Amino acid sequence: MKNFILFLLSVCLLVSCGTNKKKAENETLAPVEQKLVALSFDDGPNTSTTVQMLNMLEKHGVKGSFYVIGRNINDSSAVVMKRAFDMGCDIQNHSFSHANMKELSAEEIKDEIQKTTDLIVKYVGVQPTFFRPPFISYNQLMYDNIDLTFISGMGVEDWMPSVTAEERAKRMMDMAADGLIYLLHDMPGNEATVQALDVVIPELKKQGYRFVTVPELFKAKNITPQRNKIYSNILTD
Repeated sequence: MKNFILFLLSVCLLVSCGTNKKKAENETLAPVEQKLVALSFDDGPNTSTTVQMLNMLEKHGVKGSFYVIGRNINDSSAVVMKRAFDMGCDIQNHSFSHANMKELSAEEIKDEIQKTTDLIVKYVGVQPTFFRPPFISYNQLMYDNIDLTFISGMGVEDWMPSVTAEERAKRMMDMAADGLIYLLHDMPGNEATVQALDVVIPELKKQGYRFVTVPELFKAKNITPQRNKIYSNILTD
């Protein structure tokens, strides 16, 4: 009888250990909700700052989203744009001439979008799915005639030479939040933003952030882009 009781206790102990081990394994494998942000860049492509920006992204092993102006795309700058795409970055539409599109007719709006889309397809081979309005100026006529998701983003006034790299980095750190889209610029001469990213990217990584493209951000957060809406933080907009 005593031996039988000891046998039962041994069986219970083995079952309990196995259950606890399985539970521990499941807890280890359980997905952790990660903080995500997207870097996005306006006004390229070019063979100067865009190249420096891509070098910085490569240095830190991250990707970004590039909103290109059609008139800036030529055989030389297209090589840089294709490099961005091959790195895993996405190429999106930022109009052809960077006009204030609220002042344009429906046909002019369509022309601004189509000419840039055609150039992206020509050199990269993919259709853009997102659009950032120049000057973040938009109206219902634009919503009605542009069949792309509208993106704004949170900026740090990095188009102003008076804003130093240190100040840009501080502003980016202060506004960091899960789901945020940063609105930055890779226009010629904007090396201060390149320098700021050399500080911001590793620091945000330490804080648990992961850098993704804008399309990846929507997919990772399981959010379907809506029409007649513009996004800066996809979790709060």
